[in-house]
Amino acid sequence: MGLNLRNAIIHNVSGNNQDQLKDTIVDAIQGGEEKTLPGLGVLMEVFWNNADPQEQKMLLETIEEGLSK
Repeated sequence: MGLNLRNAIIHNVSGNNQDQLKDTIVDAIQGGEEKTLPGLGVLMEVFWNNADPQEQKMLLETIEEGLSK
């Protein structure tokens, strides 16, 4: 039986409020563990799929700027 990691991550954070989601993201980043990267990727996918083109553009600009520092 295969584990669907994407669905498991979404299930684990579904129903969380903004503070809980922020804590999840901050903890994953501050922890710096490779195992949290898939979870952050799933949250990024959720954002991207629900963002309008302007929000997507803002995200891309922010990432581009952050990578050039």
